[in-house]
Amino acid sequence: MAPSLAEFFARMRRPAQVAEDPAKWFRLGTRAFERRRYMKALSAWKCAAGKGHAESAYRIGRLYARGEGVIRSVPDAAKWYERAAEAGHTEAQFELASIYGAGAAPLPFASGIWFESASACNREHAQRNVEALFAHGIAVEKNLTAAKRWMTAAAEAGKAQAQAGLAEMYRRGLGVERDYAAALHWYLQAAQQGNAAGQYGAGDLYYLGLGVAVDHQKGAEWYEKAARQGDARARVALANAHLSGRGVAQNRGAAARLLTEAAEQGEARGLHGAAMMHLNGEGLPVNMDRAETLLRKSAKQNHLPAIIALAQLYTRGNGIAPDLREAAGWYQRAAELEDAESQFILGRLYATGAGVPPNLRESAKWFLRAAEQGHATAAHNIAAYYVKGAGVDRDEAEAIKWYTVAASKGITASQVQLGKLLYKAAGDEPRDKSRAADLLRKAAESGDLEAKTSLAMLLLQGEAESGGTADARQLLTQAAEAGHAGAALHLGHLCLGRYSTAEDSNTAEAVAWYIKAAEGNDAEAQHTLGMMCLKGNGVAADPAAAANWIERAAHNDHAASQFQLGVMYCIGEGVPQDFARAIQWYELAAQLGNPVAQYNLAIMRAKGQGCEVDRESAREWLHRAAEQGLAAAQAALRDFPVN
Repeated sequence: MAPSLAEFFARMRRPAQVAEDPAKWFRLGTRAFERRRYMKALSAWKCAAGKGHAESAYRIGRLYARGEGVIRSVPDAAKWYERAAEAGHTEAQFELASIYGAGAAPLPFASGIWFESASACNREHAQRNVEALFAHGIAVEKNLTAAKRWMTAAAEAGKAQAQAGLAEMYRRGLGVERDYAAALHWYLQAAQQGNAAGQYGAGDLYYLGLGVAVDHQKGAEWYEKAARQGDARARVALANAHLSGRGVAQNRGAAARLLTEAAEQGEARGLHGAAMMHLNGEGLPVNMDRAETLLRKSAKQNHLPAIIALAQLYTRGNGIAPDLREAAGWYQRAAELEDAESQFILGRLYATGAGVPPNLRESAKWFLRAAEQGHATAAHNIAAYYVKGAGVDRDEAEAIKWYTVAASKGITASQVQLGKLLYKAAGDEPRDKSRAADLLRKAAESGDLEAKTSLAMLLLQGEAESGGTADARQLLTQAAEAGHAGAALHLGHLCLGRYSTAEDSNTAEAVAWYIKAAEGNDAEAQHTLGMMCLKGNGVAADPAAAANWIERAAHNDHAASQFQLGVMYCIGEGVPQDFARAIQWYELAAQLGNPVAQYNLAIMRAKGQGCEVDRESAREWLHRAAEQGLAAAQAALRDFPVN
């Protein structure tokens, strides 16, 4: 059959001697490539590849991988490498394994601004253009199974880089079951060919004893071989060996030199190691500026120890000005990398507003994340937040959960709080008195004053299985004498017979304990003493002393004391009569919910006693007192004139 006119001219345009010879097409392409005539090289190599020439397919893959004469496209590169790899081309097998091992993100041109702009006009046309330009797609999915297949093929063909790569896959369990014996085999295959990655890997397995007995000397020997070839990881590992003196002689000078070399290569651990030597002046001269610079470079690579070191540096100001804002920024970075201690510290910073704006929600978030990683103190803190509803919704069940975690890790304060919660568990949750008593007893035995006080209260109320008033008194006395104001308060109550006990009342002893508690700033004790002095109950009546104790309690936000102080200023008892001062104290008590204070405040506002007449405010306070069921407020509200 005679050729068509198109075929005739096509034959005329190409030399007859290369028409059927792929090797000659390959040489034509190679000469064109050397002259940087990439499109001509591509055309020639495609002719050769079409006739099964593996090297040509590999070269085309490189053109696409590098973007030489074509738009850079890893998916296109992978397709051409695969053609070569299937034909047994070792380099193509290794390159293909590397692509599948890491995957390739979508091409910026095909998924970025151009595509978004074109899609805004006509998405269907934009998609067609992408498919026309990138017939093999715009990304390569990570495929460890395929990576292992091709890495194995290249390794078995003797390529050292592939042998080291395959060893790494076996070591890390990437696409295969973790197998240290297989990893060592392939590391050694690569190492014996002088491959630095193989030498370093073999050294690591021997030095760390992974799949083999620990052999620091053999490990250090392989590290040294790799380090001499400039392997940055091996330099760091060998430096650490010199610092510890395991496998090689201890030598800080050698360690400093190796870490400095690794740092100059930009290796994150080398940067961090050299920085710490500059910080501590061990092996390298003290140089805070240099240390900070190296730490920043390491931290930019998300090397967690460097990030933490920077945070600590700015917190303590070791040789530089402390900067809590800068420190908080680095703690945040470390926290986001899931460092539990940094998450806990960040929670504290947000709680106190140190270096960051105070934010209880952020504080709770970071305490919770640290607690979920097993940080005991963070578990205690988030439990306290759930109890109070600080930064989170109040949730007693969650509080019990996290106090339980912290208590199991030996946090005594959590044992105490958990005991209290279990004893007074609210809602449908049944009380667990036995467990509560056990927890409090355990914490009390360790010397915790709060636990002793709480356990004593369980004993006094007959809620603990063993013990009684005598044991309760002993526990309270121990805690009170050690400075626990609450224990002293309860001893005072006990001496006055306020608990259902058979003890005789002893007012003098009660007053002594109340004074101890009051001087320890216990508001209830201060109020109790004040009322005793005011009424002459068990002590000589002394309105001035009463006013002193009651005012101290009022300053501690004790609502009953604030109300009583308002009364005293109204009638001039123990203090000069002063309606303005009275109304100040009534208002504080009213804001804390005292209904009588709310009623008295309303009446004074309505009459203009100690203030200007303010009927609107008076009506509001009457409403609030009436809502709490105060009959006088309800009656006054009915008769209150409407404007």
